[in-house]
Amino acid sequence: MIAVAQHFSPQSSLAKTVTGFVPRAAQTEMATAVAQVMRTKESLVVEAETGTGKTYAYLVPLLTATGKAIISTGTKALQEQLYFRDLPLLRDAIAPGKQVALLKGRSNYLCLHRMQQASAQSGEFSKVVQSQLVTVRQWAQRTEDGDLGLLNVLPEDAEVLPQVTSTVDNCLGRDCPDYEECYLVKARKRALDADLVVVNHHLFFADMALKDVGFGELIPAVDTVVFDEAHQLPDIASQYFGEAVSSRQLQELAQDLKVIYLTELKDLKQLDRIADKLLMTLREWRLMFPVEPQRGNWRDWQRRAGVKEAAADVAEQLQLVIDVTKNALGRSKDLDQAYERATLAAHKWEQLQATERTGYSFWYETTPRQITLHQTPLSVADKFGAYIDAADMAWVFTSATLAVGQDFSHFTEQLGLSSAQTLCLSSPFQFSKQALLCLPRYLPQPQAPEFFAKVLEIVEQVLSVNQTGGTFLLFTSHRMLQRVGAALAEKTDRPLLVQGSTSKRELLAQFVAAGNGILLGTSSFWEGVDVRGDALRCVVIDKLPFASPDDPLLQARVEDARLRGLDAFSQVQLPQAIIALKQGAGRLIRDQDDRGVLIICDQRLVSKPYGGTFLASLPAMRRTRDLQEALKFLAELEAAKSHE
Repeated sequence: MIAVAQHFSPQSSLAKTVTGFVPRAAQTEMATAVAQVMRTKESLVVEAETGTGKTYAYLVPLLTATGKAIISTGTKALQEQLYFRDLPLLRDAIAPGKQVALLKGRSNYLCLHRMQQASAQSGEFSKVVQSQLVTVRQWAQRTEDGDLGLLNVLPEDAEVLPQVTSTVDNCLGRDCPDYEECYLVKARKRALDADLVVVNHHLFFADMALKDVGFGELIPAVDTVVFDEAHQLPDIASQYFGEAVSSRQLQELAQDLKVIYLTELKDLKQLDRIADKLLMTLREWRLMFPVEPQRGNWRDWQRRAGVKEAAADVAEQLQLVIDVTKNALGRSKDLDQAYERATLAAHKWEQLQATERTGYSFWYETTPRQITLHQTPLSVADKFGAYIDAADMAWVFTSATLAVGQDFSHFTEQLGLSSAQTLCLSSPFQFSKQALLCLPRYLPQPQAPEFFAKVLEIVEQVLSVNQTGGTFLLFTSHRMLQRVGAALAEKTDRPLLVQGSTSKRELLAQFVAAGNGILLGTSSFWEGVDVRGDALRCVVIDKLPFASPDDPLLQARVEDARLRGLDAFSQVQLPQAIIALKQGAGRLIRDQDDRGVLIICDQRLVSKPYGGTFLASLPAMRRTRDLQEALKFLAELEAAKSHE
């Protein structure tokens, strides 16, 4: 059998197959380390900076080894890139006999049973939903895999989607009349038969925490699990080891009761009445919270006038649903399942009212369409660490941003990875020649009223010089994003792309196509975005990405750190912000030929003692405090472009 390192040599089939392949020492080192832990069934944590080639570094050992493996990613974009681009290329080159499969969460697949139910009561829907339902039905005639992500004519948040997809709550499983034709079942079967399965973190933890019945047989059958974009794991794991109930879940339960009444149990008028009562109670519950999207401390909010009473009304209506459906059990599979959903929701709702319990953060989150109550454990280290130790398999955790300096303890302690090996691999890019980091002088503090005007002035100067290249403007808050976006809309005729106006994928496609676009984004654009060449020549970051002090989960972790006698700022807030800044800075240089400028408009990098820790974690770019020097660098890139 060929040693893993040989696959990365200049004479390998990989070098002959992959256009532009260049052997990289760090890539070979990572691949060798992955192959080693696969043999010994241990854990490995790898920070592989941009340009290392970490994707190939873990794919080659997986493809050349015997046994089954799962790759879990943080985003759908990387999941699809792996499955549709990287895996086919590598498999054909080095392991043509391997079977690979893509498995997404159930909300990505069309549910035939739900679609038929929706069609039977389409008159109850708005004109928009009726039109979207027609589109879905037409597409259903020609789709092979039922993946709604390929239905591009619908917006990502189309109102019809909850009506034509299933949830863990409302899926009938083997009792479904369409079980044999179910797209989700078929996707899972392909995953069980495959040698290598690509999933995402949410799906992995849904299975691990036994939240998704019927998928639990996949993970125990594998020999190796690789987590790419592993820096996201602590927060995602916390969600799945906690509990949550959303008003949308309960609204869907009520709507499903109405469907059952209209289609199966037309003699049970009481079903329709209790569904209407539950919907009315949920509308009153919504009035207990602000209209604008926000997160808050549920323990504190619960003390407000009328809130406990409104929560008790929801509990009362859920109990009514339980009583009515219990009396009709056995008459309908959908009704039997609605009874189970109501019982489970009532139990969770009761838990979420008992906020005096310690060890958890109790918080709420509002969106324009729903309110969700959460109970999140402050630490998942014991649970997750025990799971890793008990499983007889290899575990690989990798990302471009896991360490603070060379220290992995912030990450490993959060997940209980006490015995994991660690590896820190530097980028092969020549950052000192390719990029310039500018920390402009004379900026006001981020909280100062004049900060917005100064940031806008810097952005305008950048855009006046960077005419033929693209510019990313990354913000730590939606409010700042909207203010700058509104101001620029009146000042430029270049493509101005603002997060939220359409899907992330579409915004990036438009940005790359434009060549000189201006893209404004918040947290989701700080990572998982790969734009190469002149299409992205400058990244401007407004502030250091410290989590909002109002974030309830952060507040709970800070309080927990204090109770344990730790410095909460250095142990909780600072490492999290450093990793987030590394992600944002990593958007700039994506290729050995890229050139560009990173501007960070936060004086704290030079005025606060912790500023040096941030700077030490960033790539070794040439630095300046003089904005004019940064503009000159951009002007040189502009001139070089015009002479091509």
